[in-house]
Amino acid sequence: MAALSVALSIGTRPATLPRRLAALAGALLLAACSLETSSPEATASPSVGVPSPSASAQPSPTTPEPSPSEGGGLTLPDPKGTDPNPISTKVTVEIAAGQSGRLVIVVTNLGKEQVQELVLRWPTAVRNTVFLAPFEPSAQRIREGGDPLVQDWTKWVDGPGEHGEPAGTTTLGWGPLLVGGTLTIPVLATRVAPGPITFDLQVLSGEKILQIDGEPAFLKVTVP
Repeated sequence: MAALSVALSIGTRPATLPRRLAALAGALLLAACSLETSSPEATASPSVGVPSPSASAQPSPTTPEPSPSEGGGLTLPDPKGTDPNPISTKVTVEIAAGQSGRLVIVVTNLGKEQVQELVLRWPTAVRNTVFLAPFEPSAQRIREGGDPLVQDWTKWVDGPGEHGEPAGTTTLGWGPLLVGGTLTIPVLATRVAPGPITFDLQVLSGEKILQIDGEPAFLKVTVP
């Protein structure tokens, strides 16, 4: 009797098992991706207390400082005394804007007494805009051996002066003014800086201020 041989394969996996495992792994991967993509996205919360550019404060416009010719202009100190002698005055400004020229001051003695020395006074700081002078340089004044110098004015002082002229002032003297007399005083004005200026002008007898219609002879002059 012939022997019977039986071959038995132990532990052999079915051929479909690898495909099933691969399909399961793919399903798990898709599920994980689905969970990740469906999670809500984080949104940035607005900052609290930070103003937007449109709400930021705009700088306020700066206020210009007043110029010396505003608010009364350049002023003079009160004189030391009063002369009751009445006068009349007329001031003509022959100066165009930004140009040189002259001031013409006409003074008439209306009183009964002679004015011993007619004096004009203005702030020295006027010269920062226009330089006021009693004469114009000429060949007669500088050449040697020329004609005798004729000088109408008696003093030209930047204070403080020897006769009480206060500091910060310029004083121009023109000698005596007879009763009923009229004196025409041209003062040259050389432009130093552009722009207008307003300043005090006093008319005095020495260091005592004269009177115009019962009031001290304080004048305001404006140069354009």
